[in-house]
Order: sequence, then C-alpha cells, then structure tokens
Amino acid sequence: MASAVETLIRSTVTKGIGKVVEFNQKRMKSDEPNPYLYGIHKPMDAELTLDDLKVTGAIPAELDGRYIRIGPNPVTAPNEAAYHWFTGDGMVHGVHLQGGEAKWYRNRWIRNTPVAKALGEPPAAGPRNGIRDNVNTNIVGHAGQNWAIVEAGGYPVRIDDDLNTIAYDNFGGTLKESFSAHPHIDADTGEAHAICYEATDPTTIRHVVVNKDGKVTREEAIAVQDGPSIHDCMITKNYVIILDMPVTFSMKTLLAGHSFPYKWNPDHKARVGLLPKNGSNDDVIWCDVEPCYVFHPCNAYEQDDGTIIFDACAHNNMFAESTQGPDSSSVPFERWLIDPKAQTVERGVIDADNQEFPRPNEALTGKPYRYAYTMSLPAGFDTATFEQTKIYKHDVEAGTREIHDFGESNVPGEFVFVAKEGAKAEDEGWLMGYVVNTAAETTDLVILDAQNFEGAPVASVHIPHRIPPGFHGNWIAAS
Repeated sequence: MASAVETLIRSTVTKGIGKVVEFNQKRMKSDEPNPYLYGIHKPMDAELTLDDLKVTGAIPAELDGRYIRIGPNPVTAPNEAAYHWFTGDGMVHGVHLQGGEAKWYRNRWIRNTPVAKALGEPPAAGPRNGIRDNVNTNIVGHAGQNWAIVEAGGYPVRIDDDLNTIAYDNFGGTLKESFSAHPHIDADTGEAHAICYEATDPTTIRHVVVNKDGKVTREEAIAVQDGPSIHDCMITKNYVIILDMPVTFSMKTLLAGHSFPYKWNPDHKARVGLLPKNGSNDDVIWCDVEPCYVFHPCNAYEQDDGTIIFDACAHNNMFAESTQGPDSSSVPFERWLIDPKAQTVERGVIDADNQEFPRPNEALTGKPYRYAYTMSLPAGFDTATFEQTKIYKHDVEAGTREIHDFGESNVPGEFVFVAKEGAKAEDEGWLMGYVVNTAAETTDLVILDAQNFEGAPVASVHIPHRIPPGFHGNWIAAS
C-alpha cells in the first residue's frame, strides 16, 4: 500500500515536483544507447505526404477509408538514459484506400505542447489535463470523429481525415479527468466503455462511458490501492472487466528521473473485478488471480451458467527490471474462467508461444466468438529488437492455429480485422497492418484474406521508408 507521505506527494503534484524530476533527468547518463531510439525504432524526422504509392495485388474496391496507427516518435532527441518507449511524442501513420487504389500515405505528429514548440507552431487548441499532454497510444473512430487517445494523462485529441491535429477535446467538456487507451464499444448500444486512471490518484480508477454521440454519460469511481497501471479492460453483456494487476506507480522511479514511473510490485494483489455496467464501487465482484500482467484482452463473454470466458495475452511479470520498455519473458495466449459466485479465476493456456496485440472480429466484442488474431513475439519478448515474422489466427473453438509468415526480415505489427460488407461468417473479411522490412528499411501495408490466412496477401501497399513499430490503430471507414 502506498505510504501516507507518497499519497500526499502524488495528490499534490506541482511544478516543483516536475522541476525535481527534470533536474534528475538531466543528471542521468548511460553507457549504452537506448534501443528504443535506434534500429527498427529509430524515429522519423519529418512529416511526409506520398501520393504515388506502388501496389502489389489488388486492393478490394469496397475498402473506402483509412488505416491509421499511432506510436511514439520523439520530435527532439531525448535523454537516452531517461527515455522510455511508452513516452515518446505521438506520431500518426495512415494510408487512404478508395476505389481499389492507395490514395496516399501520411505521417503527422500529434501537436502536443513540446511538438508544437519544436515545429515553431502555436499549441493545439482545446483543454489540457495536467502538465503533460502527450497522446501516443491508440486511434479510434467514434461518434463521427477520429480520436487519438492515451491512458492516465492527456485528454483525447481529434484529428481530421488528413491526420492533422484539430484540438484536444474532453468530449465536449463532459469528461472530468483522463481517458483510456482502450475503450470498447458495445455493438448493441453504440456506447464506448473504458477503465481510466490518473497517475496522481493512487486510490481511484473510473468507469467511463461515452455514448454514440460522443458525450460522457457515466464516470463512476472505483476504489483501488497503490496506483495500479490499468492499460485495458473488457466488456461482456452485463459487466465491465477490471484488470487490477501488480504494476503500480513508483514515486522512487519518478523522482529518479525516469519518464515512465511504473514498476512490478509483488506486494500488490492481482485481481479481476466484475463491475456491473450500471453498478457502483460496492457492486464490484473481486476475484483473485495468480500474479501476472495483461496489457491486452482479446475478448470475453458470459456463459449460460454465469461464468465468464476471458481471453488475453498474459505476461509473467512486467517492468520488473527495465526502465526503457516491457521486460517480461513469457506471454502466452490464455483463456481464463472467471466464476462470479466463487470469486475465482482459473487460468488456462490456448497457445504457449509468446504473442501480443490480440484482436477479434470486434462486432462480437463481449459476445461468444471463434477467431482471434495475434502478433507473434520472439522468445524472451524482446521488443527492443523486434525480429518476429509471423502472425497467428486462432480458432478458439477447435483449438487450432494457423500461421502467416511474412518471411525473413519482415516484421509485422498489430493486424486488425475488417469485415466484408454483408459478411455471413465471423472471419469473412480482411486483416490489415504494417509490415517493416528491416533489411530494405521499407514498410508495406499488407491486406490478407482472413479466410485464406496462410495464403499470399490480397494486396500490399509499398511505403518507401521504415515506419517505427507503434502501438495501436484501426481501420476507420469513410462514413
């Protein structure tokens, strides 16, 4: 549990604390280069607009919209000793598809305050939440807008269809505090559900609901301890699933000058919370689970007997040693059986190989589903020197796995599922994502037929430079 002194300090974070951190950051030195600033991670140094893109194969004519992904890309060279992969300035990368053609590729920095200053521009309009306004983790389409989002910090940022920053926007003034990197949309209501937290509040998280019109209709406080880092959540028909895991805020890490102040905390109990969608703090059903850390659930659903199936990539630990990036050594794809009556979680393994970024057909979020798509990871989960070349398609009903291997030097990121218009089958659609060729220093936007997963790509849009590995993105149709 956080000490009374730590709680007091964190609840009154001021520019004075920031100056202490800044002072210590300037003193930090390292004998080794930061791997998240070199090689495949080397930041881009310019914004580009490329209209003449070569394509192999045939882009499906019905794809009309933009594949957009965001990730860290420092606008100026940071102190390598203090830099953490998760804290780089947000840069958006997108490809516009229409009428069977690749209309353009563009990359744009989110105009946070440091980026605007470095580029000699006025700061982006709109309200800020706290002293840091960096947004770098996900791009989602909701309520007719494109939203760049991050957890535990800056308000969402609206971006236009050409990827330019419009403004910071706390959903028209209806969001009180920070948002999340991973809202999940209930297909039956159009509402986006998220579990949100503030780095300055170690005892409270919030269930936030944004309706289909882009307004917050619920911001319910839930009591926690130690300031847990809750990257994602999941929903079912009746519940929001809260992942309270043993990665918590570390004042020691912050004051030492590190830019990402969260560490593995074995004294913090790992538990899963089942919050009724309209429930309060007193209604949460807490279920203990073996210590682990989950960045990304794939899906969850309720069974007829009231138990819940929950599928996720589960790390054996996280941020136990590294202050630069993720550092677990094992991250299998797991299936958990959550029993609300017994308040237990039984963990099982779907696939023991290391993998991350699980995505389903998200029209089935919170409902029974069959197929999950994940990105392979090398043994030891080395995100600093990505070298994996495969993505997986899991049939969680049959217990089988298909592999699409892009070949030597071709490193895929997260792939997202896009359903075909009028699709009858769950996997009737396409998968798309960026694949970096580390030998040629180029990138392809690759489109696969999800029903012919191991076959050749339907199309590849060739981008003549390396896009650094990012975090999350989505296909946003041109509606």
